[in-house]
Parts: sequence; structure tokens; C-alpha cells
Amino acid sequence: MKIVYTDVLVIGGGLAGLRVGIGAKRRGHDVIILSLVPPKRSHSAAAQGGMQASLANVIKGQGDTEDIHFEDTVRGSDWGADQEVVRMFVNTAPKAVRELAAWGVPWSRVRKGDRDVIINGQKVTITERDEAHGLLAQRDFGGTKKWRTCYVSDGTGHAMLQTMSDQAIGSAIPVHERVEAIALIHDGARCYGAIVRNLITGELLAYVAKATAIASGGAGRLYRVTTNAVICEGIGGALALETGVATLGNMEAVQFHPTAIFPAGILVTEGCRGDGGLLKDVDGHRFMPDYEPEKKELASRDVVSRRMEEHILKGKGAKNRFGQHLWLDITLLGEKHIKHNLREVWEICHYFLGVDPVKDWIPVRPAQHYTMGGVRTRPTGESPTLKGLFAAGEAACWDMHGFNRLGGNSVAETVVAGMIVGEYIADFCDRAENEVAIPTALVHDFLRREQSKIDVLVDGRGTEDASAIKGQMQDLMTARVGIFRRGEDLGAAVDGLQQLLVRSRNIGLKCKARGANPELVTAYRVQKMLKVALCIAHGALTRTESRGAHFRQDYPRRNDAEWLKRTLASWKSETDTLPSLAFEALDVRRMELPPGWRGYGAKDYIDHPDTPKRAAEVEALKQAMSGAARFAVQEALMPYASLLPERYRGRNERIDEPLATEPLEAVQ
Repeated sequence: MKIVYTDVLVIGGGLAGLRVGIGAKRRGHDVIILSLVPPKRSHSAAAQGGMQASLANVIKGQGDTEDIHFEDTVRGSDWGADQEVVRMFVNTAPKAVRELAAWGVPWSRVRKGDRDVIINGQKVTITERDEAHGLLAQRDFGGTKKWRTCYVSDGTGHAMLQTMSDQAIGSAIPVHERVEAIALIHDGARCYGAIVRNLITGELLAYVAKATAIASGGAGRLYRVTTNAVICEGIGGALALETGVATLGNMEAVQFHPTAIFPAGILVTEGCRGDGGLLKDVDGHRFMPDYEPEKKELASRDVVSRRMEEHILKGKGAKNRFGQHLWLDITLLGEKHIKHNLREVWEICHYFLGVDPVKDWIPVRPAQHYTMGGVRTRPTGESPTLKGLFAAGEAACWDMHGFNRLGGNSVAETVVAGMIVGEYIADFCDRAENEVAIPTALVHDFLRREQSKIDVLVDGRGTEDASAIKGQMQDLMTARVGIFRRGEDLGAAVDGLQQLLVRSRNIGLKCKARGANPELVTAYRVQKMLKVALCIAHGALTRTESRGAHFRQDYPRRNDAEWLKRTLASWKSETDTLPSLAFEALDVRRMELPPGWRGYGAKDYIDHPDTPKRAAEVEALKQAMSGAARFAVQEALMPYASLLPERYRGRNERIDEPLATEPLEAVQ
């Protein structure tokens, strides 16, 4: 048995995992990053449109602050987010984007003077300020009041990932590629690392660490049609779930992106609509203003996706041999803009559709895109129930997205959470009481257990086909746990997934190779994927309301009185076929922004009993401090600065807001 020792073990080599590793390494701790693929091929590279940070450089972003970014994010979450975490995020995002600029990310920049843009389908000339020349540019994105999304053409994630990976190399952080964590090592109270399988040789190894961080991305491949890469199977969440101690939060919150090319499901960035693109139906009619007259194509993603599907159900979808879809028209942006700012979109359309978006409309339909839920953590990134286990990025329920995330907030979260969680992991490792004192016998037990599971698959006489089970799971999730949900469908999905889970315990293999064997990999992964799928479906069935991306046709109202709470899923026993669900109430009395109307559709929701009182308190405090600085007002409403690592507590500089020197907690 081979045991590898390190201070910090990071599971996942994308933006979040790399940034966590860099943060811990620069504090003097040894770090090892595990990755299924070379880090520069991680799914983070697929992020196209940009990263939100309230820099207020462009004229259409003038006046933007952390306060506005905070409000946009909380409203976008349908009040499901942890508002203290949202504050931590919006304060750190400008620091993150500037750090990346210093590291070499070639952000698109502001050019002073006049420029033509498309707003509401019309060409408009805007004038950028002289003092903004050369600063980072921002574009418009859905659900935001200001142009806030920093970008690198439409290859933002690619540029960020290349730079971040280079920083990890410069920090001498070893990345072990083509390996996969298959179980966490723990004693029921403390996590000590992971059992890891070499995907080439099949060898099992134990990685023992003071702190273990899950940063393995989302779970899009639980669905048939998704914008996610093939490696995004929710395995990181499953590892935490299978401990029986750590919990997954809000797994029923699954986002569908409005504009995936049809039928392939490859992402077409929200930047297309942010830059002025329009959604049209079979008649060439621009339909979004009919549903959302204020935000139109730039309503929150959950809203736009639902409106698109509603429009198709009304018979307004265009048809081709693959089914029905709608159109995305970016021809009005012009060839220069498309081939300069949306060049990846042009290439995707050209190579996967045979379409030239300079001249032709793009066939699109919503597809699964993002998992708001994940490993439940404290603001520090650590699991509240399993000491030494941390999570960051899409794999985590930190919880800054609640039940719907805004475009540009995800790629921002990977870096911001990586910065913050990396510091807290370093603090954890600094403390003497967190030294590793695990019996070698416990490590051996976990190795033997995982080896036994693989032996059963390879040497057993199971009759079930792993790929067939996986396909049936994806069909169930797509058909019954999608954009529109009903109790009858969700119940059928839960029943069907339970049956598949039982069948997955009787999988047989045609190929008995113990090394590089894709059939074996599918076999042990699908068992984990089904548990995560059951957390989503069972959580969706239990939550009898509509909130953000979770839309119940049989319970269409948001119900704060009963459901202003976070779903926590755990898996108590290997023989179980359903997760155990518990609920964590959100405290309205401590919210800076009490629940209210999101700004879409009818004002039809059920208030929490504490909301009127808290709303009155907030308004009274704002009135009493009407002449005070916004920082002082915010601090009085909901103090949060103490939750941030000290190095990230400072204010952010803007053209219209010169840098202050006081730390946040010192502001009166």
C-alpha cells in the first residue's frame, strides 16, 4: 500500500482548485492537486462571457458598487443565498479580477471616446470617459442593474485558466493528472484525505492530508443535454455524501442556460444577449418583451429559460429534424463585433452547426448548465459536520447563489472562493491541534474497502450494464426533473432512480481490465451519480414551492413562510436508496436585504412572518443614517467583515470612489 502525505489535498484542477492550492502554498503549506485531466483542459475553460466585479469603469457601469452587486445577487438567488457570503463575495471580486490582471489575464480594455453598442435592439452611441481609458471593460449580463461583467472577448474562462495554471506551476504545486478520488478517508469526525485511483494503471493509493478540499465542479452529466464537459458528473459531491457525515445543500437548485445550441447543447454565451442579441420565434418575432418588458432577454437565466419553453409550448418553436427550438439573432451586432468579441461563438456555430452567425440566426434551446447546490460549507469553506473537509466553486454550497445564480458570478466565485477558502485552509493547517494523527490501520481499512468494491465489479457475475443505467438516469432527470416540475413527475423520477440504484449494485463488466478501463470507470461512477441524482429529485419533490430555478407547476408561488430554508441531504448507509433530508432555516432577522419581489412576473409570493418587521427595521435604520457613508450603513445593517481573511478586508477603488485606507470594521 502506497501512502502519500501532504498538508493540503485539493480534489479538482479547475479555477477553484488551483486558486485554493495557490493560496495555501503561498502560506507555506505543501499542496497536491488531483485532476482527472490536465488542468488547462478543465471545464473552467468553457466559461465564455465573463466575470462579475463592480469596477464601474465603463460609462454604463458608472455608479456600480458592492451594494448594487450584492442586491442583484440576492434578488437573483430568489432570497435563497447566504447574504453574509454574498457580501464576502462582492467585496473580494474586484480584488480578484485585478489580481488576475496582474498575473497576466489579457482582459478586454476600455477605449475612450465614442463607440456604438446595441441596446434593446437599437444602435446607440455611448461615450467612454478619458479617465477610464485602458481600464478593464465590462459588458451587460442578465439580472444586473449595471454593466459589470469583465471579459476576455468570449474566451474568459480559457484565459483565466491558462494564467491560473501557470501561477500554480510557478508556485511549484504538483498536479497529479489522470487520477480520481473515489472515497474520502475519515473517522466520522475528521477528514484525513482520500483514496485515489490511477486511471492509467488502476492502482489505488491513499493521500493523507491535514485539510482536504473538494473543487471538482458541477453535476451536469446527470442530464442528457447539458453544457457541461463529460467530466462534470458530480463525483466530488458524492464523495462527501458517502461519508455519511458531510451534507449536500440545495441540490434541487439546478440552472438551465437559455442559449445552448440545438441539438448539441454546447453553450452560447450570455454575452451574445448582453451585447445586444435577440431571441426570436418561428415567425421571427422578438418575444421576450411580451413576457418581461423591463429586462427582456436579460432577465435572470431561470426566467428566460422558462419563458422560452413556455413559448415553444404555445406552438411558437421553429422545427428541424431534431425537434423544436428558438432562434438567437446576433446578426445586428455586425461581423467585426462577432469575430472580435464573440469569436468562440462564431467557431462553435461554424463547426458544430454549419451556421455563420454573422448572417444566420442560431438555433438554441435551454439546457442544463449549473448546479447551485453542493457540499454544504461555512463561510470559511469548511464543512460544518466533518472537520478538515473544505469545498469551493461549483462543487460547494457556500451559499452565494441560492436558487439561481447570475451569469458571470460563477467564474467569479471560483476565484473569489479560492482566495478566501485557501486562506482559511492555511489557517486550519497552521493550528497545532490539526496535525494528522490518523492510525495507519484506518487508512488500510479504507483502501481495502475500495479495492473490494472494484473487485466485485471486475470479478463478480453481475448482469446489469453500467452505460445503459447511466443513460436511463439521464433520461429520467431530463424528462422529469427539468425546467418545469410537478409532483407526479418528480415522484416517478425518485422511484425510477431508486430502482436504477438497486440495479447498479449488480453491474457486470465485459472488459475485466483493472487498468485503463472506461467500462469500469462508468460502473463505479454511475453508482455515485445516482445518489446525487436522488438528492436532486427527492429534494425537488419535497420542496413544495417555486423558488429561482426550482419551478413547481403544482406549487407556482414562492413560499417564504414554509420554505425559506436550505435543504441538507445526507446518505446514512450504503444500503439506503434515498438520502435523508434536513432543513436549515435562513434568519430573516439578520438579513441586510429582507425578502421581497424579484422584479419578474407577478408579485405573487407568501411572506415569511419576520419579513415585515425586518423590512421596517432596515428602512428605519437607513432613514436614521441618511447622511452617513454607505459603508457605515451597510455595517450597521449586517456586519460581515470579520468573516473575511484580514488581507481581503480593504475597500475597492473606482474612478468615482478613491481608495479609502480604513479597514471595513473600522468604518463608523
